[in-house]
Amino acid sequence: MSRTARAPGAAVLLLAVLAPPPARAEAGGSGHYFPGANASFIDALPGHTGLVVADFLAYYNASSDFQLPIAGSVSANLDVSAFTNLFVAFYRTPLGLLGGSYAFGGVVPVLWMDITGNLVAGSTTRAAGENNSGIGDVLLYPLMIAWTALGGDLKYDFRLGIYAPTGKYEVGSVANVGKNYWTFEPTVTVSFLSSKIGLETSAYAAFDFNTKNDATDYKTGTQFHLDATVAEHVPVLGGFMGVGANAFYYQQITGDSGSGATLGEFKGRTVGVGPVASYAMKFTGAEGAVEIKWLPELETKNRIKGDYFWLKIGAAF
Repeated sequence: MSRTARAPGAAVLLLAVLAPPPARAEAGGSGHYFPGANASFIDALPGHTGLVVADFLAYYNASSDFQLPIAGSVSANLDVSAFTNLFVAFYRTPLGLLGGSYAFGGVVPVLWMDITGNLVAGSTTRAAGENNSGIGDVLLYPLMIAWTALGGDLKYDFRLGIYAPTGKYEVGSVANVGKNYWTFEPTVTVSFLSSKIGLETSAYAAFDFNTKNDATDYKTGTQFHLDATVAEHVPVLGGFMGVGANAFYYQQITGDSGSGATLGEFKGRTVGVGPVASYAMKFTGAEGAVEIKWLPELETKNRIKGDYFWLKIGAAF
């Protein structure tokens, strides 16, 4: 596999630190991170100047049978079904920075969700069911720096993501499309894809630093998350097909705080693994790629548990 033939994947789906996971609790161990978002070589920054546009589709189905803090209340027995459509745009500039290349971009999420469960207030429990849709919290990338090595087989970068509280939020709602707080997410990524044998190993690590939700006086603690992929890529029908496994690990490392944190520190954790497949090829004047994957959560703590399904489509010009 040549580096030239491999470029479509690397150039297309770079902005995959995704927007707010619509189905999870407002606080209490959760945050803006969407498990499995950054996971493979197609999420690495490209090696040339140009425009990238993409559309990411995600479906999440999950449930919980314990109490979770959500929008100023405490929920129990949640059942969740949610779709997210993310519109991605990125521009890699010709400007050099710290020996690498400077880029910037953003992600606009549109969310649809249906959530049912019970809300607990003191000794009172009431049934709650909502469906909601709208634009979620926009993700901005004002700073991205990429480097390459080993003849282009190794790509690594630093990126700063900022989640802005642009989505609608109401205290007491179980189906908010926004979180009502800012998140600052420094990320380090490494992706190696052999041009000789097609073996890929990629890893993406980040910390999420959250501000306080003033509407509920709830501050979600700092979170660490890691996504990794191992896959093999082979030539198929004029392009390259990759098949492998993706895994994610998420751990809240500091506790929740504020008067709204009625369940205490409530540190969340989730671990999952599943199959991933991709296909990349060149077109006239553009490069394209598609990726599909299924990521079941194998173990969770203080979070609802379910399955993530992804479809990513994009093009670089």
